Order: sequence, then structure tokens, then C-alpha cells
Amino acid sequence: MFKKILIANRGEIACRVIKTAKKMGIKTVAIYSDADRNALHVRMADEAVHIGPAPANQSYIVIDKVMAAVRATGAEAVHPGYGFLSENRLFAQALEAEGVVFIGPPSPAIEAMGDKITSKKLAMEAGVSTVPGYMGLIADADEAVKISGQVGYPVMIKASAGGGGKGMRIAWNDAEAREGFQASKNEAAASFGDDRIFIEKFVTQPRHIEIQVLADSHGNCVYLHERECSIQRRNQKVIEEAPSPFLDPATRKAMGEQACALAKAVGYTSAGTVEFIVDGARKFYFLEMNTRLQVEHPVTELITGIDLVEQMIRVANGEKLPFAQEEIALNGWAMESRLYAEDPYRNFLPSIGRLSRYRPPAEVATKSHAVRNDTGVFEGGEISMYYDPMIAKLCTWAPTRAAAIAGMEKALDAFEVEGIGHNLPFLAAVMAHPRFQSGNITTAFIAEEYPDGFTGVAPDAAGMRNLAAVAAHMKMLKEARAAKISGAMANHRRRVEPDYVIFLGRETFPVHITETAEGTDVAFADDGVLEVRSDWRPGEPLFRGTVGGEEMIVKVAFVRGGARLRWRGADLKAVVRTPREAELAALMPEKLPPDTSKFLLCPMPGLIVKIMVEEGDEVQEGQALATVEAMKMENTLRAERKGIVKRIAAAPGSSLKVDEIIMEFE
Repeated sequence: MFKKILIANRGEIACRVIKTAKKMGIKTVAIYSDADRNALHVRMADEAVHIGPAPANQSYIVIDKVMAAVRATGAEAVHPGYGFLSENRLFAQALEAEGVVFIGPPSPAIEAMGDKITSKKLAMEAGVSTVPGYMGLIADADEAVKISGQVGYPVMIKASAGGGGKGMRIAWNDAEAREGFQASKNEAAASFGDDRIFIEKFVTQPRHIEIQVLADSHGNCVYLHERECSIQRRNQKVIEEAPSPFLDPATRKAMGEQACALAKAVGYTSAGTVEFIVDGARKFYFLEMNTRLQVEHPVTELITGIDLVEQMIRVANGEKLPFAQEEIALNGWAMESRLYAEDPYRNFLPSIGRLSRYRPPAEVATKSHAVRNDTGVFEGGEISMYYDPMIAKLCTWAPTRAAAIAGMEKALDAFEVEGIGHNLPFLAAVMAHPRFQSGNITTAFIAEEYPDGFTGVAPDAAGMRNLAAVAAHMKMLKEARAAKISGAMANHRRRVEPDYVIFLGRETFPVHITETAEGTDVAFADDGVLEVRSDWRPGEPLFRGTVGGEEMIVKVAFVRGGARLRWRGADLKAVVRTPREAELAALMPEKLPPDTSKFLLCPMPGLIVKIMVEEGDEVQEGQALATVEAMKMENTLRAERKGIVKRIAAAPGSSLKVDEIIMEFE
């Protein structure tokens, strides 16, 4: 077995590989850029080598720099993780020439299947059903428009070397094809160093289901069942699960056998994933093969009990797979929620900054449930603008899908993240969505269920009453503590009022609070009573307890005049007032937000790539105004209404903060 391996990656996947290597007794080497000098993967590794400036195209994807780190440390093998150089045949060949083992497939397999254009041609030649499209290289935007019209809208514009949703756009007309081609080309060049683009028919209402395969160099290949990856936004997976709630055993077997046949046809070894589009009749079409470990591999590990990273290392060491197809069990159900540094209330735009608080839920693994969190950050660490916005993958396992979802809801409730915008509220909202819970999902789920973006969650009546009861309980504890303090400092006790009005969002709840030996009883105006039981103490950021006998975890932050309560995607301010204070509060005027309608503001910290208009230009609603790049993604900003450009305050190449002015309108 290898004594030392280098991980040619960063973030959570580098940490993930290091964990398995340590378990196997293998020493690890991390590489890092200027931005990652204090990163978690650097701290976890036995050695670390600096390889250059923050941008990935000056550090992590520069083969010569990675090879220099390999030579300097004497690493015997390299695990590429995913993204960066993981599907770069030139990197695999460079390692081979150096006598260093690539923990992945042979370079010919990478070349054959890692390139989306070539892989689709090979699949077609092998008789595999594929989605219609144009597999040739596309020279420019004009040709992209012409081909899109021939294929028939809608079309998917994709980077040949792409992955992770980078370099992908859906176009419904000529204008979107022209714009999407250039944006995909730019993203592909920045993310993969390869700007080749191809176009295929976009199948409406599809499910995205993929098969995990594992093959050794002795002719053995198995499939580890499937993953459902249909919950996507901008072609980037958000929530994955294993198995799929849609497949039946016969379809699962057919897809698995076809995936293995394709892998064997190209001499594939190591872990890989064959991705399919599946329609409502369970007909499946080959999309692509990812010749690497997938981001969502933990859910497969949870339902099979197989450590994919360990098997990749063992296969690279020349070992045979220790199991046959019939020995691979499908045990229970697993969910994965990707925690992204992005603001769901600002159309999921990237967010950067320092993690002032980062407290994941405790990891557990029992016969009835499991919680796992693969992460590459820590409290006090900084989220950079240079890399992918994913900072953690929260996974749960349980014997049934319903139980796995319930476990995920509780885990999301307990996940504390402060200092940056993040998508935890959105993940909680999806988990609680009736359509998701029913399993009736497609890749259009987010677009269909949140067509106007995510604006938060409004709890149902029972949820609002529970939150009001929590606010009342916290008020009781704070008043009781204040009474004890004042009683200790003077010869009198502060009286705790029994009657209050709970202001929760725009709703009010008159309540009567009774302190009991076990906790607090909260009586509502309709005579309903909720018993609140908790060992929460004022100042703690998480309320854990039961309300009406049901377990509840609520994030608590005291703000001016009240408390901010976050639960199951809802974000509400709770204010507890006496009846007289409530009467007076009703007379106070409401403060209106400032009018920013005459400005185009930068919605995220990022780099201005392009300004599409000039001062004095008349713009129409929906017209593209500027392009901002952040976290390897380009975002086009458009006019919200008709107007005339009065002033342009930023130029291409400018780095702007969130809400900094880009241009002003008359």
C-alpha cells in the first residue's frame, strides 16, 4: 500500500480524502493557494505545499506546479478529488511519466469518457440511447444559434470539459443561445482551461439519475445502485438522495448493467459515474460519464456501507474489488443537502466573508439513523470569492425515505452558520415541500415551485403557534432571571407579568404564561395551551426542547426590541409586549426601506466583467446591463424597468462590494 499520497484539490473533498487516508495509515500532502493558506485541508494534512496565487488557473489547475509539489514531497500517488484536474488526461499522463500513481481511471478512459463530446459519440456507437444534439465543436455564437435552431429549442449549451453546473446554460430562443454560448465558453475557460462547447436537446420534465460504478484492473466492474439528483438550480445539484424514489428494480438493474458495460468498453478502472436522463415512462438516456469521484458520493456510501475513496486507493494499488455485484446491498435511504455560500433571498447570488459562527450538527451513526457532514471550513475561516461556493455537504440516513427527510429537517434546524449568506433556509424549505416529500420531482422542481425566487417560508398556523410559545417561554425565563438578579441586589422581587402579546412577523398572539416546575405553559386566547419544556438559557443561540410534546430546534438571536427566530426555512422577528405596550406599538408609524430603484447595485461581492451600456443609453426592461463574476460563475444583471442611463460608476475589472453602485438611471 502507498505510504504517502498527495491530494490535488482543496476544500471539503480534500478533507474527505484525508480522513480515509488517515484511516488506512497513509500519510497525506495538501496543496494550497494564497487564499487557502489557513484552510482546513492544510491543517488536516501531514504536509502542505504552497502552489501559487488565489485564482485556480494560477494554482490548482497548473499541472507543472502540482507536479513540482509531488516531486518535492515524494508522494507515491495523487488523488485528484473532483473538479480542477480530476478529469484532465494530461495530468494523469504527467503523473504516469513521473512514475506516480493517479488514483483514478487510466488516461485513455479519461480522454474517451471525460470529454462530453467524445463520450456521447462512443455511447452512440455502442448502441446506448442518447439525447439528440450536435457533437461537433462550435466556433462562435452565430454557429451556436444556427445549430440550436436545427436541434430545436429548448437546447442545453454545455462545456465539453464541464462539470458541477459550470459552463452550462439552457436556451429557449436565439437571443438566449447567443448569450448562453459566450457565458458558457467564458466559464469553461476559467474553470477548466478548456472552452469547447457543444449543444444538445433539452428534455423537458426530466429526472437526473446517475449510476455509481466501481471497476478494478482485473476485469471486475460493479454498480453501487443509483442517486437521484433532480433537485437542481442552474444545472447545479442542490439536494441528492439514494436510492431514487422513482426507479423500480428492473429499471435499476438495466441502468446499472448498461453503466458497467460502458465502463468496460473503455477499459475503465476506479470509481466513476454514468449519468442518465429518465423520463416519466422510465426510459433512460445517456448523458455523460464523470471519470472521477462525484460530489454526492456520500449518499451511496451510506446506503451501501462502502468507502468509495478507500476502494479508489485500493484499485489504484492494483487490488481486486473485495465484493461481487450480488453482495452489494441497498440498505435504507440517504439524503444530501449542499450548503452553499449564497444568499437565497438575493436570487442565490454568491456570498463571501468570514464565518463568525459555524456549528454543524453532531455526527452520529446508529442502526436507526445517521448524520454526516463533509466540510472544508471552520469557525473563523473565510469564504473566498475565488472558488466554488459549496462549503459543506450535510447527509442523513435512515431505514426509510420519510425518516431520512425528517432527520435532515432536524439536522438543518441545528446547523448554525453566521457571517455569510447561505442557503440553509432554502434547503429546509425544500425538505418540507409536499411535492418533494412525495418524491414527485424533476430537474424543473426549483424553477416550477419557486418561479419568482425564494422569499422565505411562512409557517402554517400550528408552526406559528409553536414559535409564539417558544418566544413566550424565552420571555418567561428572561424575566425570571431578571427578577432573581434584582432580588439579590435589593430587598424586593421584580414581578413577572402573566399576560403578554406575542408579535411574530405580522401576526399577534395574546397569551397567558404560567411558570411550572417542568417549564412553561402558554395559554392562547382560544383556550389552547402549549407546554414548553427545555433547558434553554438566555443567551444560547439554539433553543432545543419540546413544544406541545413535539421536538423543536430553533435558532435564536436577540436583536433590538426582540428576538430573531429561524426554523424550517422561516425567519421571523418575535417581540413580546405587555397588553399596554401592544396598544402603543399599534400607533407607531412603519419605517419604509430606502428607494434604490434608480440604481443598479452589485448584488454580491464580485468582479465586473463587462458593461453592456453607455451613459445616455435608453434601456428596456430585461435588457442586459452588466456581467459580474463571483465564485467561478458569471451573472448577468438586467434592467428591471425602462429607463435612461445617467451615470456609470464602475468599469470592467472593478472589484465591488455587495450593494455598491454600478450605474444610476434618470
